[in-house]
Amino acid sequence: MPRPLRVAIVGAGPAGIYAADALLKSKAAEAPGVSIDLFERLPAPFGLIRYGVAPDHPRIKAIITALHKVLDKPQIRLFANVDYPRDIGLDDLRAFYDAVVFSTGASADRDLGIPGVGLDGSYGAADFVSWYDGHPDVPRSWPLGAEKVAVLGVGNVALDVARVLAKTAEELLPTEIPPNVHAGLASNRAREVHVFGRRGPAQARFSPMELRELDHSPNIEVIVDPEDIDYDEGSVATRRANKQAHMVAQTLENWAIRDRGTRPHRLFLHFFESPAEILGEDGRVVGLRTERTRLDGTGNVTGTGTFRTWDVQAVYRAVGYLSEELPKLPFDIGTGTVPHEGGRVVEAGRHLRSTYVTGWIKRGPVGLIGHTKGDANETVAGLLEDYDNGRLHTPSAPAPEAVEGFLTSRGVRYTSWQGWYHLDEAERALGAAEGRERVKIVDREEMLRASRAGER
Repeated sequence: MPRPLRVAIVGAGPAGIYAADALLKSKAAEAPGVSIDLFERLPAPFGLIRYGVAPDHPRIKAIITALHKVLDKPQIRLFANVDYPRDIGLDDLRAFYDAVVFSTGASADRDLGIPGVGLDGSYGAADFVSWYDGHPDVPRSWPLGAEKVAVLGVGNVALDVARVLAKTAEELLPTEIPPNVHAGLASNRAREVHVFGRRGPAQARFSPMELRELDHSPNIEVIVDPEDIDYDEGSVATRRANKQAHMVAQTLENWAIRDRGTRPHRLFLHFFESPAEILGEDGRVVGLRTERTRLDGTGNVTGTGTFRTWDVQAVYRAVGYLSEELPKLPFDIGTGTVPHEGGRVVEAGRHLRSTYVTGWIKRGPVGLIGHTKGDANETVAGLLEDYDNGRLHTPSAPAPEAVEGFLTSRGVRYTSWQGWYHLDEAERALGAAEGRERVKIVDREEMLRASRAGER
């Protein structure tokens, strides 16, 4: 009887789990069967959902429920706290698997090429998100002494950053935030948050629901300048063709014409302001300089030569995520992706045998979480086509226990899917003691101890 198809997936976030799900729903899963191992460098799975979504978005985090059902399948194993390539490299994976799929996502901040980025008080949004989401590999504290703050970008990450900065610590306490994050936010001095976009309302990349949620806080007064409500022919076409863009524009219009309220924290949404320079004094941020822009008829903008200086003491750059280069794989520095054709990794014009990508490392950090399903389906279809046509290599040690022995021999303290259940139970117990659903464990060693409770 032929052995099951053995596939390794590097990265146990949504993209990797969707790829595993697509494999399990394929004909290959029926005969000869599919055996899938997911490798995750953190001690917990779920990637972006756990460490990239703001804690006050439980509806998005509910995606974990669907992902959980996939990882519960007996054909799947999880090896968490395993780093690629430190603990296991590409050559090692090829020894154990017929194919390797990389779904490592994007966790770094994209560069913003303006003066002053390196000043103290200039922060990457990705770093701040990692802090308030309790990522184990970032510092436990965050400087929150600025009373006036700028956020650069008009996507959902910018909204998350602005909302967390503008809310009170007590508003966020019912969520899963760990004690160090609550303590940090309790000392937050921000009373004004300014969000800047260089184009207009029709070009904003907010999700309508995320945008409207800004106004739900009893402490946040959302303010839009009526002069920033402007559309050209290209903007009108965008609104007609894109329902979400139309809904975002409508919400912004309604906020622009209403009277200002008296909520204690003010959150300004500015459009047609292109960041030109982060201003500093003695090495610290003391302001932001922007150039006023205008629409050019196509939905794009040009500079007007008119500049304005904003009194802020901190700047958060939410201009996009960037993937990290993966050893042994080609990498396009400009796009921050691995070159591919339909998910098949391409090097020097040829497919890299048995090697695939999916998710943000494949297409870049754009779109919503659910969009990675299409990526996964395309990649898996190519993998299975290669399998059917005999284009996959043959691993030298395909037995499932071989990789376990390899990791053990290297002293890798990996945790399992059962380990996630232990960690989940520990976090829920911490939450129950405070009347919350869960309290996230931050320290890696504590995560490992909880994950390995009752094992060996």
